[in-house]
Amino acid sequence: MNLFDLTGKRAIVTGACQGLGQHMAIGLAEAGARVCIIDLNGETSAIAESMCRDGMEFVGISADLTNREDLARGFWEAVEKLGGLDILINNAGMQVRGNAEEIELSRWDKLVELNITAVFEMSQLAARHMIPQGSGKIINVASMLSFFGGYVCSPYAASKGAVAQLTKAFSNEWAGKGINVNAIAPGYMDTPLNTAIINDPVRNHEITLRIPAHRWGLPEDLKGTVIYLASSASDYVSGAIIPIDGGYLGR
Repeated sequence: MNLFDLTGKRAIVTGACQGLGQHMAIGLAEAGARVCIIDLNGETSAIAESMCRDGMEFVGISADLTNREDLARGFWEAVEKLGGLDILINNAGMQVRGNAEEIELSRWDKLVELNITAVFEMSQLAARHMIPQGSGKIINVASMLSFFGGYVCSPYAASKGAVAQLTKAFSNEWAGKGINVNAIAPGYMDTPLNTAIINDPVRNHEITLRIPAHRWGLPEDLKGTVIYLASSASDYVSGAIIPIDGGYLGR
């Protein structure tokens, strides 16, 4: 079980004030890591403090990851608070829904900045810190739409395809330098991001029928895989996109 022990490890999780990100952060802390959550929410520090229970340690930093200067400020402030960095989870993201021919370019631009550019910049900064120490774990959050085109969410599908390819490209460059770069691809998860689909009885029924597990995923379902990818148990795993989807992708 020591393979999965994260005691003494220092982790950053973006977009972790709620939903999937918060549960991933909790999973890391339960395994022993000290975690800094970075979020746009102005109450991030207070939220992190409220998460400190049962021996788990969290700190929080408010930062706008669509602002490149603020992103860098938030990253280095997190590294300073943690006293270093061993694990980065690029979770922060947004959704844009609508007919492709009607989506405003301003909405596309904002999504691309958060879902792709911020992932690139955070990973780049993390690698600059991790390469000299010869170790590190970077975990990106891909999607089922890294594999499929989706429907009325073309900007999101494009961004998650890019996340999958970035994961592989980063791995090609950094695996030999001690940094494992992988991605998880959550399936249909019961979170606020999917409220529109959950509340659509037709789409909800269609999706649930295809999931062999016969249910939507819960944020807690991500913890085990994230701990695995953050720990020494996955030291020879890099460049992988791991579905956490109740069997949806194989149907």
